[in-house]
Amino acid sequence: MKAIAKASGIAYLLIFISGFYANFAILENLIDVDNREQTTLNIINDSIQFRQGLIAFFIMLISDVFLIWSLFKITEPTQKIVPYIAALFRGLHASFFLVALVQLNKVYTISSGKTNSSELQTRVIDLFKKFDEFWTIGLLFFGIHLLSLGFLAFKSNYINRFISFLLIISALGYFIDGLSKLFLVSYHEYQFYFQALVVFTGVIGELSFTIWLLVKGFSQKTFNV
Repeated sequence: MKAIAKASGIAYLLIFISGFYANFAILENLIDVDNREQTTLNIINDSIQFRQGLIAFFIMLISDVFLIWSLFKITEPTQKIVPYIAALFRGLHASFFLVALVQLNKVYTISSGKTNSSELQTRVIDLFKKFDEFWTIGLLFFGIHLLSLGFLAFKSNYINRFISFLLIISALGYFIDGLSKLFLVSYHEYQFYFQALVVFTGVIGELSFTIWLLVKGFSQKTFNV
């Protein structure tokens, strides 16, 4: 159990590092859906940087798939059914994220070595919108996973109960942002605030859980369940 906790903590750290790098250091600098010409030009000119973002996203996906199994093993002693529900919804999130990454990979494929054109710009922006939509739906499933994980943390006698509340708060952040992005017409006017909410709640919830996993994994004390 200590080895699984340690590996889970490391996997979660990889998700944080690769996700922040790919999303905020790469995509945020290259993509402006309101300026398709500049977006396409950025990707053509900075194809190496874009590829690095893709690699970081795939590292994030691989780590996420590993956590489906490892978090199930950690929470399995707590409850008979809910660990399966938590694993199922994290699996659904990973599946949608994979489909989203396929759209992003298509952007790289169709733009690599090409010259900017109106046709290419239309295809690139359409693929980016599909990427964003699939990822958003996946994050709603991820929110359900976090709710389930928060419930399991609360019910367990070995996970700090305060972490359970932080995980539930993180889930609410994903729900608010995801549903607003899909159904709120004026979402882009408040996008900064919604994204800040997700980052803030996600960091306090998931990072707290990550630290707990690492402490348990690297501690000299026995992991008692």
